[in-house]
Amino acid sequence: QAQLVESGGGLVQPGGSLRLSCAVSGIIFRLYDMGWYRQAPGKQRELVATINSGGSTNYGDSVKGRFTISRDNAKNTVYLQMNSLKPEDTAVYYCNSAYRTIGYWGQGTQVTVSS
Repeated sequence: QAQLVESGGGLVQPGGSLRLSCAVSGIIFRLYDMGWYRQAPGKQRELVATINSGGSTNYGDSVKGRFTISRDNAKNTVYLQMNSLKPEDTAVYYCNSAYRTIGYWGQGTQVTVSS
């Protein structure tokens, strides 16, 4: 059974940085497209960034130039480096894996950007 475990969230001041990790088990990680999504209170879940099995990346407009997604297939882990954080980045961040019609979600990690 697939398991996705996010870590690295927390409280950070505006302009600061955080690095999220998502450790994956129970699937053939290298075959899966991976992504980060976020959901702020009262808002719909939105795309942050994706990286496919070949390493190509895609970013939501609000994070382009500030966030970087990467993956380490040897460690079955996907990362999200977040720089120049803004209060509007505050949300629960979720890891997602997708392969054809199969998809899995992690439990989420809270990121709060506040002074």
